[in-house]
Amino acid sequence: MNTLPNPNGSMLSIAAVERDTGLGKDTLRVWERRYGFPVPGRDAFGERSYPFEQVEKLRVIRRLMDQGHRPGRIVSQPLETLLTLGQVPEGEVLGEMVIPEHLVVHFGLIKSHDSEALQALLAQDMAREGLSDFVTDIVAPLLICVGEAWARGDLAIFEEHLFTECVIRVMRLGIMTCTVPRDKLGPRVLLTTFPQEPHGLGLLMLECVLVEQGCTCLSLGTQTPVLDIAFGAVAHRVDVVALSFSSLVKPNDVVEGLHELRRHLTDAVSVWAGGQALALRRRKIPQVDILGGFADIALEVKRWRHAALKLKK
Repeated sequence: MNTLPNPNGSMLSIAAVERDTGLGKDTLRVWERRYGFPVPGRDAFGERSYPFEQVEKLRVIRRLMDQGHRPGRIVSQPLETLLTLGQVPEGEVLGEMVIPEHLVVHFGLIKSHDSEALQALLAQDMAREGLSDFVTDIVAPLLICVGEAWARGDLAIFEEHLFTECVIRVMRLGIMTCTVPRDKLGPRVLLTTFPQEPHGLGLLMLECVLVEQGCTCLSLGTQTPVLDIAFGAVAHRVDVVALSFSSLVKPNDVVEGLHELRRHLTDAVSVWAGGQALALRRRKIPQVDILGGFADIALEVKRWRHAALKLKK
């Protein structure tokens, strides 16, 4: 497991812990009451603050949850026990993590902390392959590798964040310099996430693919209230609202939010939803098109244009 020294014995605020571990403030408070962990102190203003060793344990808990462990069975366990849960049972051999051959150099640059070289390599990939193929062939599989390495404890959070920032810079540059002409007839696409979804990388990947399809994209960034999404759709006269969901969003938040958004939009505005949230696959939501993957986006745009032309005839 990657650990960092904490020589000053500093305490982290609950907001800092949320950012660091991905565990929400409400979750931390519930665990405190229900399981007796974490055990925060109080700062000069009476706000919760957490010692570094508790944050380290919370990171391990988060990794185990990503692997399928239930909080009720692991939160109250000592750190030593938690560390053994992520190990392979006696007699079994942990296979090496398989990095696709064309991403070995990329992953090596992440591990060696050479962000400048990584960013330059990613920019070369994008220039060679174009935005859509760059997203599907480079960024998406590299994200899987980074996520698996983090879950194994082979990558620290700062390494994951540094990689993410490099990818974001390159994709934003690609969007700004894309030479594909915009289709004046549409679709105009509004991109955002619900308030429960703080992750914007999937949203930016989606924008890259849409821009290369000639779509006009307007991004509100992440965590936009549902009613404001609807207001934005009206104000900008968009044809499509596109939303990204990670696996961390609760199923009820996904389904109820999409139902609510659909009620606030006219039938003329399409809603596209994509990402890793299982709720998107398990429940059909009326008038919401589920994107199976980035490769489906071109087909979805084609369908929209075909329907739009039929309406004009």
